[in-house]
Amino acid sequence: MTPAAPPRLAGTPATLVIHSRVHAGRALLVPRGELVHGCADILAEALAALPADVGRVDLDMGDVVFMDTAGLRFLDQLGGYSHRQAVPATATNWHGQPLRILELAGLDTTDPLRATAHRPEPEPEPGPESAPSTAPTGPAERLHVLQEEVDQLRQAIASRPVIDQARGVLMALHACTSEEAWHILREASQLSNTKLRTVAAAVTASAESDGPPPPAEVRTALRTALGRLGR
Repeated sequence: MTPAAPPRLAGTPATLVIHSRVHAGRALLVPRGELVHGCADILAEALAALPADVGRVDLDMGDVVFMDTAGLRFLDQLGGYSHRQAVPATATNWHGQPLRILELAGLDTTDPLRATAHRPEPEPEPGPESAPSTAPTGPAERLHVLQEEVDQLRQAIASRPVIDQARGVLMALHACTSEEAWHILREASQLSNTKLRTVAAAVTASAESDGPPPPAEVRTALRTALGRLGR
């Protein structure tokens, strides 16, 4: 396989690299990384580099680890190429978080090119016993839910290191287990009406040399949570 990705400045991390292989008229493309801003451009360059006589394009998405709404533009790019060149194209082997995004977008999770999230959907026939649905049915609603899910996932990913550090601090200071440390942080967050990440950051900072103590309401909540565990 040979990589097919646009050149990048030295020191700039590549969020997506696409490796390609052509055999017997079939092109296999293997994206590795994240489907985020710029991913459609990377795919466009990979597709443009394929021989003119390619009769089929298959993408193995097994190495894609993260996807936001830019992934939909990535799929549009692939679908547009398939239509213009009149060659079949697939994007299969989705898993993990990208698979969840496909579900939220209302796409076929086995091969989203077979589904059309952008195609107008028929309005349901009104009936005497029909009740309003709270599920996102239209493309705009699904896209909104999708974006909210992506934002929550990004926040969770960003928060995890400081929460893990705070759990380690509590385990060292109070001889508790990892699970007990998690419950302490969560209960302190609830008792003090403070975001879990903020509580974790305060615990971690207080463990540093000359670090500031947690705010008073967080300290009180931590004492209460520790007391309930008998610490």
